[in-house]
Amino acid sequence: MGDTFAEFAMPDTDLTRAAYDLAFTAEQRALAHHSVRVYLFGRALGEARGLRPGDAYDDELLFVACLLHDMGLTDEGDGDQRFEVDGADVAAGFLDGQGVAPDRVRVVWEAIALHTSVGIPQRMRPEIALTSAGAGLDVAGLHADRLPDGYADRVHAAYPRLKKGSGLTHLVVDQIVRKPAKAPFGSLPYEIARQSGVDLKVPSWAEQLERAWSGVA
Repeated sequence: MGDTFAEFAMPDTDLTRAAYDLAFTAEQRALAHHSVRVYLFGRALGEARGLRPGDAYDDELLFVACLLHDMGLTDEGDGDQRFEVDGADVAAGFLDGQGVAPDRVRVVWEAIALHTSVGIPQRMRPEIALTSAGAGLDVAGLHADRLPDGYADRVHAAYPRLKKGSGLTHLVVDQIVRKPAKAPFGSLPYEIARQSGVDLKVPSWAEQLERAWSGVA
């Protein structure tokens, strides 16, 4: 762990080490690798925009948000909400236990809860925006052309892709099959489940409107 922290100049503090350990203990290895890549890619995208860690944003918070952003897909984080919110709650509990100030906890909670919400994180503070940007790049290749030459190869050499899509689809769908309420209509979990052939038994938008106002003059 120390070698890669130094190699990529990742923030090396008691808090980041604890977050790293939590991710690699609770998450499947492919998912933990994804979490580190999200940080490395998010930070690089920020630097491409002139955002320097420690100057434009709190690099420790960005690291923790990225490392724990998919904790909702672990056994520990498998609650009754969509996985992003469950993960945000796990991260907040972890930070509370580490004695982190509430205002800093809130930044991490928002970064994780919003990381799949298209068009929203980008309008918020850098820690939140870069968590989402890093996830988008690692999963879908969004803005990969903004990375420095050879950087993605270095990242993948240290944290390789061990499963297709880091195993995300399988983890999301498995949770929803057991707990359909984790896929609220219109959310990313809902769409992943729908495209994976899960019968969500959710009424269409038109049906929801009809039900909501039936019998009202």
